[in-house]
Amino acid sequence: MAIQPERLLNHRFAEIEHRYERRDAILYALGLGLGADPCNRGDLRYLFETDLVVLPTFAVTLASPGMWIAAPEFGVDFVKLVHAEQAARFHIPLPPAAEVVGRAKVIALHDRGPGRGAVLVLERSISSPTGVLYCTLQQTLLLRGDGGYDGAAPPATPSLIPDRPADADVTVQVSPRAALIYRLSGDRNPLHVDPDAARRAGFDRPILHGLASYGMAAIAAADASGRTPVEVTALQCRFSGVVFPGDLLAFKIWKGEGKALFQAFVGDRKVLDQGLVSFEGEG
Repeated sequence: MAIQPERLLNHRFAEIEHRYERRDAILYALGLGLGADPCNRGDLRYLFETDLVVLPTFAVTLASPGMWIAAPEFGVDFVKLVHAEQAARFHIPLPPAAEVVGRAKVIALHDRGPGRGAVLVLERSISSPTGVLYCTLQQTLLLRGDGGYDGAAPPATPSLIPDRPADADVTVQVSPRAALIYRLSGDRNPLHVDPDAARRAGFDRPILHGLASYGMAAIAAADASGRTPVEVTALQCRFSGVVFPGDLLAFKIWKGEGKALFQAFVGDRKVLDQGLVSFEGEG
């Protein structure tokens, strides 16, 4: 069955209610590697339930519609789907524990042409039950097996990265256990835990979740900019390569007024690109 563009664009998502506790926010922070130094008081803000502060990027784990796009009526070649980009605007801080409501909708679908795939953008809002908007998330999916249906081409997107040396370099040692911890925040895909599943997907071992490296980027960019992670108000990046647990992530960061741009590498491999983090306003 071929891709069904109209069904995707007109799909109505059910509202998703999600209750999280302090331990969930703490577990998320541990999955990003905070607490490697248990005496680091900056990290403890996000790890100690007394006066707990929630990392803004924790929002990406909340009220997810899950594997909705795998439903056969959409005609998507799910095995070839790739999470290509992630963006978020964090409107107000998340409470240490709360009930939230997620509302999702497909806001764009573009055709890259035969053999090049299609691009779908899913927007998700996370609010309180009374309507207080905490954040707005945009997930871009590359449907590698579904191009050539005569749809509109995607808009051109000029590079954000400056043509000059970076202002700062930050290295992040990814824990060998990072994927095992991060998956407890909701993404139970066996690709991140089961060596056999990883080999079937073409990898010699389980890979790290893209959204884990996304959260790590917010922390690294904030550190390089003399900010704290809780000051992040917007974050976007492109997933351009695979990160494995145990890798050394090398961030190149360009500083700006109230923002920073970034890329990340593992050795010579670029794994994050077109990164933008904002520390004031909504990006």
